[in-house]
Amino acid sequence: MMPRSPRRGRRLSRSAEFERVYRQGRSVSNRQLVLYSFPNESIDRPRLGLSVSRKVGGAVERNHVKRLLREAFDGVEAELGGGHDVVVVARPEARELAEREGLAGIDDALRDLLGRAGLRGGGGSSPEGDPNGLPPDPGEEPAERDEP
Repeated sequence: MMPRSPRRGRRLSRSAEFERVYRQGRSVSNRQLVLYSFPNESIDRPRLGLSVSRKVGGAVERNHVKRLLREAFDGVEAELGGGHDVVVVARPEARELAEREGLAGIDDALRDLLGRAGLRGGGGSSPEGDPNGLPPDPGEEPAERDEP
């Protein structure tokens, strides 16, 4: 018997969990991926669910895309705030990206979506002021910036 994977508790596995994220969560997309996210206060680290249909390719291609997505998510997980359920849907272009650029391409596409969804720093959607992405307090003076 194989030892239990350390990722097991960090995955979405039930259909109802996916449905809740699809129906009540927010979504952002690019040519290769669609990312759905939904806050979940009952967990302390983000959970990942993957959906890779047969449109992406045969079993070998789908498993390759899923493996790259899991690896890319593991690499960025430390930058994410806990308490989110995330579902990533791979479009057929994800297979082409995986073949052309490998992990680096999938990682860039996933990081772009996580940033745009406001789940990690460095995205275009975080307001200026606080490095944690929080809006400044209304009574607080804006911080001065040192000009180079």
